[in-house]
Amino acid sequence: MSESDPIAALAATDPKQVSREEFVSLLAAASELAAADTEVDLSSLEPQQFARLISRASDEQLRDVMDRPELAERILDELFRRMGEHYRSDKAKSTEAVVRWRINLDGSTSQGSPDSDADETGVLRYECVLSGGTCTVSKIPEHEPRATVMLGPVELLKLASSNASAPMLFMTGKLKVAGDVGFAAGLTKLFQIPKA
Repeated sequence: MSESDPIAALAATDPKQVSREEFVSLLAAASELAAADTEVDLSSLEPQQFARLISRASDEQLRDVMDRPELAERILDELFRRMGEHYRSDKAKSTEAVVRWRINLDGSTSQGSPDSDADETGVLRYECVLSGGTCTVSKIPEHEPRATVMLGPVELLKLASSNASAPMLFMTGKLKVAGDVGFAAGLTKLFQIPKA
């Protein structure tokens, strides 16, 4: 692994070949360097590389990463930042909607009110405004949501990398929706989701 380029090291890593601690350390190093405004940029990790990391990582490795709130937030911030790039305006057509995402770092789907704007410990919130063929993401809720999606961070990582299906997560209670369930059921079709 190259210490001079932690993103390249991360991209070359096979999570099945490293311990849980090594996996967390590698992600933490890349994330901390990116946050420190160095030349390291998490966006240089290609979507397919990210999907491969998630597909090869064990649930325990992913939970260990997501158990570190600052690291979880940096990774999820990058994931949501990329949503705009992966929005399929050709599929969205005239979609005008707001989707809120409630990510419970403890993995639960049932804490608090889904549309509450209050800060809650252990909860990350994102708002996606789908309008005019674009997806604009914010961490500050400003609009009335058509749907609020609630899930844990490991499930979100798997969903965003084609390593889980929304219907299966929904049926097993790992993903919940408040609001327009029918609309939320079609959300994944509006995004180009990378595959490993």
